[in-house]
Amino acid sequence: MSWTDKFADIKSQVRNLNGAIPETTKAFGALGATVKGDGALEHKTKEFVALGIAVASRCEPCIMFHIDALIRAGATRDEVGETLAMAIQMGGGPSMMYASKALECFDELSAK
Repeated sequence: MSWTDKFADIKSQVRNLNGAIPETTKAFGALGATVKGDGALEHKTKEFVALGIAVASRCEPCIMFHIDALIRAGATRDEVGETLAMAIQMGGGPSMMYASKALECFDELSAK
């Protein structure tokens, strides 16, 4: 399935969810509108942050929505590439640190 098809599917699913729980999705939309407006950081920068989080948290639908927003905001391929490089670094590093904690926990608790 193409990304275009996947994006159309997820938008349809979100519209369906909007119909089922309109108050919740309206509140979520209001939160998004509040945090995405220009402030100390411009909207495009905030979308780069959101894309990095979407990649690190492995949320494919989130990736599609934030890529779409970035395209509309005029992001370049190089800008997206650098954002993805940071997401890889952040998704990999923290996972490595927590893996070392998990192994230490296993070692300690299994020694009892």
